[in-house]
Amino acid sequence: MGKTSLLARGLQRARAENLRVVLTDMQKITNIQMETSESLFLTLTRDIAEQLELTVSIDNLWNSSWGWNVNFDRFLRREALKSEASHFVWGLDEADRLFGRTYSSDVFGLFRSWHNARSLTPNGPWSQLTLAIAYSTEAHLFITDLNQSPFNVGTRLCLEDFSLGEVAEHNRRYHSPLQNESELSRFREVVGGHPYLVRRGLHAMIEEGLDITQFLEKSKREDGIFGDHLRRMLSDLIQNPSICIALKFALKGLACPSSEAFFRLRSAGVLVGDSKETARLRCLLYQKYLETHLT
Repeated sequence: MGKTSLLARGLQRARAENLRVVLTDMQKITNIQMETSESLFLTLTRDIAEQLELTVSIDNLWNSSWGWNVNFDRFLRREALKSEASHFVWGLDEADRLFGRTYSSDVFGLFRSWHNARSLTPNGPWSQLTLAIAYSTEAHLFITDLNQSPFNVGTRLCLEDFSLGEVAEHNRRYHSPLQNESELSRFREVVGGHPYLVRRGLHAMIEEGLDITQFLEKSKREDGIFGDHLRRMLSDLIQNPSICIALKFALKGLACPSSEAFFRLRSAGVLVGDSKETARLRCLLYQKYLETHLT
């Protein structure tokens, strides 16, 4: 929840500091363009060149006999990271689309190599690059060699659930539809600290003029405040029978049968916990809804 917004705010800050910024939304890249690593990185090269307004002929620069990794590395080093240019920030959104691709290890290995090159040559061209990757799936499920992973270096930002104090601050900004600490506690018991549910719940209370009792009643209904969100979550879950089996264990207060299932459910925002043994539903709203439909 909110990773694209966080990335957008970071990139805007970079623009405000007069840095060159490129945003690649992997959702906009077609399956045909992602069919091979060669076609993907030729697409990325053209897109970066256009966003940076570089006067370079990609057709003349690209030499298929060298391999996509050499070509893309060479393009960045010689064109995007010229010594006279300002720092270059590349935002890569929805990077999950790379996970599971046959060439994904090579891609993330290349990203990791830039980090290593910057460490080995602090004044070299790679010191001019910052790569910001937004993703929601647990990366380690797809990258087994940590030495080839960019996800265990640099700065890692995890979006956590709101604390009770942060929910109270959101309530204040919504002109306090929750009128006291007891109402705050009852509200948070239902939605937890889930950022979307907190915002959606407070918004509904203001828009519909609901008090806490009315809110609690409407939150339970299929056609209520969270109905669309809950139905979409359930639709996604039932497409994967093994995930549903693991979820049924958690609904009964039991450990998930596998770590992979736990991490996938945690990535999907359904479970919280540090391991499959400590897995639990993220909030009471999810617990009650999924108990009704899966058990």
